[in-house]
Amino acid sequence: MTMIKHHIPDDMLMRYSAGTLPEAFDLIIAAHISMCDECRAAAESIDAIGGSLIGDGPGESLSPGSFEQTLARIGSGVPVAPRLSRDPALPVPLSDYVGGSLAEVKWRPVGMGVKQAILPTGPEATARLLYIPAGTAVPDHGHSGMELTLVLQGAFEDETARFARGDVEAADADVEHTPIADISEDCICLAVTDAPLRFKGWLPRLAQPFLKI
Repeated sequence: MTMIKHHIPDDMLMRYSAGTLPEAFDLIIAAHISMCDECRAAAESIDAIGGSLIGDGPGESLSPGSFEQTLARIGSGVPVAPRLSRDPALPVPLSDYVGGSLAEVKWRPVGMGVKQAILPTGPEATARLLYIPAGTAVPDHGHSGMELTLVLQGAFEDETARFARGDVEAADADVEHTPIADISEDCICLAVTDAPLRFKGWLPRLAQPFLKI
């Protein structure tokens, strides 16, 4: 089993639990949590604390019969088996967004063998799958906002660390880097941004509006 070393920042987990994040960030955090026991336990603890705070707060009156109707719905439910992904590289939360397997992904070239597929999420942030051939470098760039990158296959390395399957890199406006895919295997990542990247090179900047990066 891959040892996950890089996790979701605590403040992002708290916002995920509170339901205040854009859909794209919810997606990448849910995908990571499905792969990471440590972050799943942390998220459950945050949920429990939030539930306790809600329980200690002032109550609201319910319409007549609400409690009985809720119990009836619970009692009439059929047990549901845990969902499994058809593709071992895809976490279950991500599977529905890409048609069930990486073979269904409609990749679009962005240059140097790198491909992307933008996923259908809300307008506040963008989620994209990135395919980076082994040994290939992504152009040097900084960030205008927050970027979370989850490794699904292979690995990449930049100026900060090495990231393998299940790892998440959190990069904000203070991070400028040149991610390079590990030479041993093509790298596939889920990347989420809430603002455009800041490329140094003129060619990536020229292509940026067309690639929506």
